[in-house]
Amino acid sequence: MITLYNAARCPYVARVRIVLAEKGVDFETVEIDLSDRPAWFYEKNPTGRVPVIEEDGGPPLPESAVIMEFLEERYPEPALLPADPEERAFVRLLIFRDNELTSPYYALRRGEDGAAEAFDAALGRFDTLLGERPYLGGAEYGLADIALVPWFLRARDMLGVELDAFSSLSDWLARLEQRPAIAAEVGIVAAL
Repeated sequence: MITLYNAARCPYVARVRIVLAEKGVDFETVEIDLSDRPAWFYEKNPTGRVPVIEEDGGPPLPESAVIMEFLEERYPEPALLPADPEERAFVRLLIFRDNELTSPYYALRRGEDGAAEAFDAALGRFDTLLGERPYLGGAEYGLADIALVPWFLRARDMLGVELDAFSSLSDWLARLEQRPAIAAEVGIVAAL
């Protein structure tokens, strides 16, 4: 059994919850209060950050991108990375580019000057990237979509960011929300 050290509000943990749901993997959660992390949690991850997973008493594994790849290898079906090496590399690059979205998102959450404009610029870049493609990684839904959707959901549903001006992005998000794993995450965000 997998244990997920969770914080419902954390977009990085959302990535892991979505992958686990897509893979149909049973897991239990231990909620971590991010404003008052317990001392024992630093033994799981010295940085004190979530997510962290443990499987059947194995060593703790932190970092959402690493966990997503681990879960893809540990539970290969359904595949969330393309078979083609070039396409896999492209997906990994998209995951690596998350800071283009996360930095302005957190600035917007803190109410920093210029944050709304910076976030809109990031939305525009991802809207252009999507273009006519159904998913960020290309023809198939996968880890690139899972890695980035938590910020779009939280920006829209928690910060009131309007996505209508970004038609490709809006269409992509509507497609993703049809998936049970993403719909469950929408419910988690609504409860925050």
